Amino acid sequence: MIVRMWEARAESYGLADLITWVCDTALPEFEHDPRHLSSEVFSSTDHRVVVISKWRSDPRALPDPPPMLVARPPHSWDFTQVDR
Repeated sequence: MIVRMWEARAESYGLADLITWVCDTALPEFEHDPRHLSSEVFSSTDHRVVVISKWRSDPRALPDPPPMLVARPPHSWDFTQVDR
């Protein structure tokens, strides 16, 4: 399993709009993909939105959000579970 963490900082006025875009536009694109297992969306008091998505393999990238919603381009990282 691969876990992708995607993070974007919303404009100060746009946190709710960025969350709506993630939930209603970006994530529904993954729901039909058989590699996608699940996704969770988080927000913070400093206007960040984080998506944690779990994939069987080959995670898909979230589309770029509308530029007026973000203070800077989003970042993403992939993680794999560590056996301990």
